[in-house]
Amino acid sequence: MKPTLLILAAGMASRYGSMKQIDGFGPNGETIIDYSVYDAIKAGFGKVVFIIKEEFEENFKAIFEPKLAGKIATDYVFQNFDLKQYGINLEIERTKPWGTAHAVLAARNAINEPFCVINADDFYGLDAFEKMVNFLTTEITGSNYCMVGYEIGNTLSDFGAVSRGVCKVSADGYLEEITERTKVFRSGEAIVYEEDSEQYPLAIDTRVSMNFWGFTPEVFKLSEELFRDFVAVNKENLTSEFYIPIVVETLMNSETADFKVVPTASKWFGVTYKEDKPIVQASIDQLIKDGAYPEDLWK
Repeated sequence: MKPTLLILAAGMASRYGSMKQIDGFGPNGETIIDYSVYDAIKAGFGKVVFIIKEEFEENFKAIFEPKLAGKIATDYVFQNFDLKQYGINLEIERTKPWGTAHAVLAARNAINEPFCVINADDFYGLDAFEKMVNFLTTEITGSNYCMVGYEIGNTLSDFGAVSRGVCKVSADGYLEEITERTKVFRSGEAIVYEEDSEQYPLAIDTRVSMNFWGFTPEVFKLSEELFRDFVAVNKENLTSEFYIPIVVETLMNSETADFKVVPTASKWFGVTYKEDKPIVQASIDQLIKDGAYPEDLWK
């Protein structure tokens, strides 16, 4: 059975709110999602599941179904505020969703095979998708998951500091811990992170998480239990979020599962600052010139 690609897009609804596609980066207005799905199909994924807000279902389908029909199976699931579906008898008024791990949990009834999770607005590169498919089809078990680890030097913005999940990796290539560094940037030739007004160097090949995870459906049961506990503790904290690293750390600390760090030399692109957009467009243009993508992606 081919693995599934799960795309976290519920947080992007505002960019669909005026019935427009998300930002175009390719020569024909292709979005970053388009390039991710194109790479996923090429790498061997059999289905793509979009996590969205329910009110944008029609709009998403209008955008993606004409492109993807006949190329890959699609499904759409909704991240919402209904806690009763998780056995939580509370109604909590929030303005934003419960976070990335909650978004993954929303797909629990749509996925029955090994799957990977990505962000909708990040460009990951074909190599990362191919390595993920290889892991999901040859190595994954309910106690052996993975993440794609990017070299930190391939993930920075030229226009300011970024937040990165900096990974400590064992000698045999497994994740030991992730530390969120909220101010990572280039300082001359060096890469540093800032903490308490002090700067600390990071090696250029330090691995970081860009939210590209590989799981089996067994993760859903544990995530649901953790989410119930999280809501009980955070029901008064209306900005709290249930992130994927919370699940990852719990699995690791309880020795329930290990996470292999699958290295990639791919360059990650994202638009952290508005000034990043032309850089991403130029990078995609260069990939097209190099033959990595056709000029018209879905022709």
